[in-house]
Amino acid sequence: MTLMTIFVKMAEGFEKTCAIFFLTLLFAIPLGMIIALLRGSKFRIFSGFAKVYISVLRGTPLMLQLIAVTYGPYYLFGISVSRNKLIPVVVAFAINYAAYFAEIYRSGIESMPVGQYEAAQVLGYSRIQTFFKIILPQVVRRILPSVTNEIVTLVKDTSLAFTVSYQEMFTIGKQIANSQTSFVPFVVAGIFYYLFNVIVSFVMGRVEKKMSYYKI
Repeated sequence: MTLMTIFVKMAEGFEKTCAIFFLTLLFAIPLGMIIALLRGSKFRIFSGFAKVYISVLRGTPLMLQLIAVTYGPYYLFGISVSRNKLIPVVVAFAINYAAYFAEIYRSGIESMPVGQYEAAQVLGYSRIQTFFKIILPQVVRRILPSVTNEIVTLVKDTSLAFTVSYQEMFTIGKQIANSQTSFVPFVVAGIFYYLFNVIVSFVMGRVEKKMSYYKI
């Protein structure tokens, strides 16, 4: 198998890698905010649920969560495994990364000075208005470096989908490497992941610069 053929085959798998990446962010970012708000709730049932959620999802391997979400329904309830494994893969990734994003959000929210809440109250802002118009924009600016780190990690973690035999780039590369007894597919995979991360880091860097006017 020529090097070009390897690139073409792995490029096809790269599309599925991108699907995991973007769909995970689409669901994990807002879910993480919801979990963070529940974590800070005055109602113990909500804050308790959020604490347990974060503890379990951060305290167990993502690989184990992938297996549990993909095959758990069959072993527990006899429900056939979905033919489209993208769905359980994205679910597992989203709930896992939501836990990490939740803690990042929480740290950002708690870092805000109490005086800003008090000043907003004096100006007649409601709690919701205060959060979305004053606090959240500053929180986003503060947490961007941490969020960028998680997003970069996500690019690499997409390779864990091979655990459930989802045909993303790393899975295809592993299959080619085994059949050809060659390390070249892994080198190609490394190039793909590296370039993807370079693009992600560049984009996030631009976002940080555009949000710099919130810097205090």
